[in-house]
Amino acid sequence: MPITEQSIDQAYSDLRRTCGGQRNDYFGLLYLMQEFGVERDVALEQVAFGGNDYGVDSFHFDPAKRNFYLFQFKWSSSYEQFKPSFKRLTDFGMERIFGAHTQDQHQNQLLLQMKSCILENEAIIDRVYIHFVFTGDPADAERSQVLDKLREDLENKKYLIDQRFGRAVTLVIEFRSARTRKVGSAAHLRKTHSYPIELEETISREGPAGETMTVGFIRLADLHAMYREMGERFFERNIRAALPEDEAVNRSIQQSIKRIVIDGKESARVFAFNHNGVTLFAEHLDIQNGGFKVTEPRLLNGAQTVTTFGRFIKANEGNKNLAEGATDDLRVMCRIITNATPDFVTKVTINNNRQNPVDPWNLHANDFIQLELQDRFRDELGIYYERQEKAFTNLSDEQLEEQGITEHRAIELTKLARTFLTVDGDIDKLTRFREVFEDDRIYNQVFSESRLKADLRKVMLCYKVQFRLGRLSDAIVDKGANKYAYVLRSRNLLWALLCQAILNDQKLEDRAEKFGKGLSLEAQYTDWLSTLATTRCRFILADLVADKAYAGKAAEGNFGFMRSNAAYGRAMEIAYKRWRWVQKQPR
Repeated sequence: MPITEQSIDQAYSDLRRTCGGQRNDYFGLLYLMQEFGVERDVALEQVAFGGNDYGVDSFHFDPAKRNFYLFQFKWSSSYEQFKPSFKRLTDFGMERIFGAHTQDQHQNQLLLQMKSCILENEAIIDRVYIHFVFTGDPADAERSQVLDKLREDLENKKYLIDQRFGRAVTLVIEFRSARTRKVGSAAHLRKTHSYPIELEETISREGPAGETMTVGFIRLADLHAMYREMGERFFERNIRAALPEDEAVNRSIQQSIKRIVIDGKESARVFAFNHNGVTLFAEHLDIQNGGFKVTEPRLLNGAQTVTTFGRFIKANEGNKNLAEGATDDLRVMCRIITNATPDFVTKVTINNNRQNPVDPWNLHANDFIQLELQDRFRDELGIYYERQEKAFTNLSDEQLEEQGITEHRAIELTKLARTFLTVDGDIDKLTRFREVFEDDRIYNQVFSESRLKADLRKVMLCYKVQFRLGRLSDAIVDKGANKYAYVLRSRNLLWALLCQAILNDQKLEDRAEKFGKGLSLEAQYTDWLSTLATTRCRFILADLVADKAYAGKAAEGNFGFMRSNAAYGRAMEIAYKRWRWVQKQPR
């Protein structure tokens, strides 16, 4: 018998006086009883009723299969409901469940039950399953960029499981639907990546919130071994992947290695002097047998060094000068960051990726707000949001289809940022665009959480204007080449005025439904914009140029004022007065 809202309501009504908790807690109770055949009295001991759940609503142990299950339940079709649960489980839950170093006096009864179950059955638990159960389609959850990032963070905590059991235990993370019983197509089975490393002459420093930075000199061979096994996952925290072989920085590294290893013209010890070093983030760093062991390492900067070294090794296979151990003395300074939150790691990544030229917007490509926007554009409009430069061009039609993308053009991060600035009337920053991404305060204003609540159809109406600004400016100039020539130098102001005209259009909902669901520049959309530009914006701009505050500058041919926020503000005052005047006219 399938779980229904009625059955949840009935269980809630029957048991809430004795168990308490929220209605959603009873979804978990019924799921255990139905899917695993757990008796109700037993299931009641395996479900959390109330708060402080550490990202886990329920657990179950199957001795026959030797599986230990953790559950998070959401009686909702929206996978977005799992985001806070992922964070709680990653930040606190995994450590609390699998061996905390400190204790929480407010831990709930479920946590105590889980610890007791693990203690009693630790010898026979072979696999840990984490199931995120909801009523939606698991395929949608699998496609989410946000959940993919959160799942990666959760998977990196697997080492805690292995430490708890003293051996490698399989971790599987799945999305499941309680309605259709579908399971996500990509169940993630993870192994813990741990590597012994040689780290010479180490020092350490503690960060402001207990973060640890260990500095030493690491062998390139050790970094290469990590990359060889982990592949691109080793770089997943890095903002920028490897550059092509013919880039100047990579040619320089290759030549340096060749002079040392093949030609024997330089000492290997000089390499560290000529190299800026690399930075790693790791879940754990242990001192082991006089050396070190690093767990779940991620390269924050230094991708060019690691990939170039790998290319060098491959290109010189069979070279008699590249004997075993020939590269062992090649070391670079390495900083290893541990005990750090994802936000802290992101800031470190940004500040450690300035060795090669990079545009500031690329440094924000992996910000959580950008992942959220990517999910929203895909889910609501079927449009790919290209937060990472050139990412869209590398996708095949099949990959787009798998991601649920129906539009074969992409929204670009920089163009979206310009749209937000324009809609806000902050047009002076369009001429100082890099500053938007270099100043955290400005960036957080442009990409605030409020953007996630906006109607994306209306955002699209304003976004697409930038592709017609040239034609719209020409349409105004055609009304009088001498009179309106300045419009060609005030396109950003025209864009901002058009956005306000769009958002105040009496038929906005119809326009949004008709023109705001894709990137096509429909003829009717362009005609509508042209009407707004020539019958409304044209006269506002003319009044602005004639305004006493700007008339003198305009007479001198100095129209730079039209790129200022003050000019936009005055233009909006003029527009409001014109609207009031029109409203007063007899119809």
